[in-house]
Amino acid sequence: MMITILITLLSFFSLLNKETPTNTLESEKPNIILIFADDMAYGDLGSYGARGWETPHLDQLSADGLRFTQFYVPHAVCTASRAALLTGAYANRLGLYGALDHTADHGLNPEEITIAEMLKENGYQTGMVGKWHLGHHPEFLPTRQGFDSYFGLPYSNDMWPKHPESKNYYPPLPLIEGEKTIAYLDDQQELTSWYTYKSLEFIEKNQENPFFLYLAHSMPHVPLFVSDKFKGKSEQGLYGDVMMEIDWSVGEIRKKLKELGLSENTLIIFTSDNGPWLSYGGHAGLKAGLKEGKGTSWEGGIRVPAIFSWPGKIPAGQVQNQAAMTIDILPTLAKLTNSNLPKLKIDGSDIWPLIQGEEQELKPYYAYYNQNELQAVIYGKWKLVFPHVYRTIPADAEIRNDGIPVKYSYIRLENSQLFDLSKDMEESLDVSAQNPEIAAMLNRFAAEARADMGDALTKTEGSGNRKVGRQSQH
Repeated sequence: MMITILITLLSFFSLLNKETPTNTLESEKPNIILIFADDMAYGDLGSYGARGWETPHLDQLSADGLRFTQFYVPHAVCTASRAALLTGAYANRLGLYGALDHTADHGLNPEEITIAEMLKENGYQTGMVGKWHLGHHPEFLPTRQGFDSYFGLPYSNDMWPKHPESKNYYPPLPLIEGEKTIAYLDDQQELTSWYTYKSLEFIEKNQENPFFLYLAHSMPHVPLFVSDKFKGKSEQGLYGDVMMEIDWSVGEIRKKLKELGLSENTLIIFTSDNGPWLSYGGHAGLKAGLKEGKGTSWEGGIRVPAIFSWPGKIPAGQVQNQAAMTIDILPTLAKLTNSNLPKLKIDGSDIWPLIQGEEQELKPYYAYYNQNELQAVIYGKWKLVFPHVYRTIPADAEIRNDGIPVKYSYIRLENSQLFDLSKDMEESLDVSAQNPEIAAMLNRFAAEARADMGDALTKTEGSGNRKVGRQSQH
């Protein structure tokens, strides 16, 4: 069955490369392509200082648009990060935490409005390709949350029988099209290519209509796989090869847009769901001097690369140093497309001025982890981190490069610490004693967030949380 899928995709791809008439249809509504990498670190792109591999297409995307230097996810873990991205709300408000696996009986509540549902109501064709991770039962799949089409994995690509630490705990990994499992993966070598071809197919099919494509790559999350066309291409090794193939994917999408005459009416957003999974050593990305990685609320876990490109609408070659977060994408797209915002409360705000390189009034952003722990609050260059337990790589750990993780150790942060991120991206110097008024202000922001959404660390119940989606009982 896998061979059949590959042949079908390759056949279609050969058709896509044939001459296609240029689309001259003028549309007031921009096409939107949102590309979400998995576990890609802050330093993994050339424009952010990557070494050991090359990302020319993503570097060009950055040169043609704007890149953020202080862009965040609110949760440094798969499911929660994706829920926040697609709804514009903190995932703990929605009752979603951690990373759902095959045993989960819940998912994103169908009452929540995603970017896809918002845009579909406004006449957009919507498609998703890649990793979903917001519930694997039929009532939680993308096709029930505003997407006209879906091709991809319902959860992380390591949730399969070959997991290095949990062998045979997970069932075979399903590849889904629409709502039907079309294959079980025994190998993932062609996954990035399949995602790319399916994305090109969606663009080709919907070139005459405004469309929203959400491409959520399964990699560079472990286990790492790369097709033969990029195997051994980087100096670094397998991780670098995977990064180069993801970069190629972006290049193929941009090439297709140009071929169809859609480049100037398409906004491309590229970012990641969290930072690197450091316990995997050489199979993890480059934290670029930031502290810690995925699974923590330190900068290495929640600060991610973010590029916004739209020829003629976003000035080329811009760098934005002001803070923003993935929850801001939905309200920004609502403003750009004149779409209705969800009736349920969201937490993001329109950041179009920032994306155009301007300044905007500061707002607090919150970092949550575990079961609704408020671990940090960010306000511009300031970050206040609250007492909590976090994981780290032991100093004496032997870092591996074979896909087998080392064991974490755990540290308890005993007191709140304030950092000036403009001078201390490494979060090494607590400046709370020198800036008591700043610490007090961020503590007030945190108190407001606790009253609204609760906080397990302070045993606070929130008043603004909503119910998670539960599987129907039959």
